Amino acid sequence: MKEIDLKNLTIKKANQAILAGEFTARELTEVYLKKIKTDNTKLNAYLEVFTDALEQADEVDRKIKSGELKGPLAGIPIAIKDNILIEGRICSAASKMLADYHATYDATTIKKLKKEGVIFLGRTNMDEFAMGGSTENSAYGPTCNPHDPTRVSGGSSGGSAAVVGGDLALCALGSDTGGSIRQPSSFCGAVGLKPTYGAASRYGVMAMASSLDQIGPITKTIDDAELLFNTLRGKDSFDSTSMDEPVPGALPAKFKIGIPYDFLGEGVNEDVKKNFDETVELLKSKGHEIISIEMPNLHYSLACYYILMTAEVSANMARFDGVRYGLHVNGKDMVEDYFLSRGAGLGKEVKRRIMLGTYVLSSGYYDAYYGKANGLRRLIAEDYKKAFSKVDAIITPTAPSVAFPIGKNTNDPLQMYLEDIFTVPVNLAGVPAISVPTGKNEQGLPFGLQITGPHWREDLIFAVGREVVR
Repeated sequence: MKEIDLKNLTIKKANQAILAGEFTARELTEVYLKKIKTDNTKLNAYLEVFTDALEQADEVDRKIKSGELKGPLAGIPIAIKDNILIEGRICSAASKMLADYHATYDATTIKKLKKEGVIFLGRTNMDEFAMGGSTENSAYGPTCNPHDPTRVSGGSSGGSAAVVGGDLALCALGSDTGGSIRQPSSFCGAVGLKPTYGAASRYGVMAMASSLDQIGPITKTIDDAELLFNTLRGKDSFDSTSMDEPVPGALPAKFKIGIPYDFLGEGVNEDVKKNFDETVELLKSKGHEIISIEMPNLHYSLACYYILMTAEVSANMARFDGVRYGLHVNGKDMVEDYFLSRGAGLGKEVKRRIMLGTYVLSSGYYDAYYGKANGLRRLIAEDYKKAFSKVDAIITPTAPSVAFPIGKNTNDPLQMYLEDIFTVPVNLAGVPAISVPTGKNEQGLPFGLQITGPHWREDLIFAVGREVVR
């Protein structure tokens, strides 16, 4: 067997080697399982490693040998965020509420991946019900950063980003409601794509905020992210918000790249600013035009997001009542059953968001909060529309800081929410964005650049990303 170098392995390289017979899907899976066994104890990135991974690999090898499988994902080991349903397997959303819940069907994205012949290694840790930006809100403990285990991996898809950044999987799926793919990808040195809203089906993904959620890939390279995205994309009859993409226009030879400089003010760490400025100079050196743009409503996006998101959370979380499935605690009557079950099954961040959402939707406050936030959301979307009439793409840092120490922000939810400052406007507008790695600081902690494009122009942000990855 050819020696497998996990650090420099990509989906394309692995698939080509498997199809060429240089090593088998089983041999590749064995290497990952060995790495998981030694490293996951310190990272806590996997909540469960599937015991049938080698059986899956043997079946894939058989199909490759017979000619049944020959696609670009055949034999590729992948990790799945713990809020995406795989039939027959536990899907807990990192919550005590669903600790023993077994999925009764496959999410559409899982069906597509099974058809391509991937190998599911396990389910990854996350902030409970995807609510958080550091994976410290998991009921099963935080996930550590593979570049420095004393620091967070980001969130809410922290486990998925950590397994890719730490070479415990070749790629992973995450979900992104306000930055939950891009921010942890930035912290862990991976590529993370939040597609256009509706580009990939959300059927079988536990809903957090339905008008904001989107599923996407976390990979080591832009080519791999594009490959995985092309498998996931497309209209699904089970998800009415999904749609087929229009045919994109041609890519320009040189890009016009917009920067909302007034949005990059206080709160951005000096080393993040320096790395961003260096990236801008790199783009200039390659002949791309940098244009200063104004997007005045972006300043209000965080407040807008935390009203709309919590409102949708309060509605979506109502189903977890301990009656039909999930944790049930007996009380003296049905009402007390609800209180005791939700009290024992849900963590403090989930409870905080349910209460905030219930408040902004309540009689007397609906118009003052929810109604105004919806109006502001339209203005933010209009800012993007105006910007894209002048530029091809918009760039900002993915996050205002590199990965911060575990425990630093746990008692300061406002500071934790500020970590989403550059990512949440993208979800409010429904446009696609990608985080790509742009080097590391002196402590070896990765930086990320966020590239945002117009609706359905994932091809454009992939192309810009290839100009800056280093």
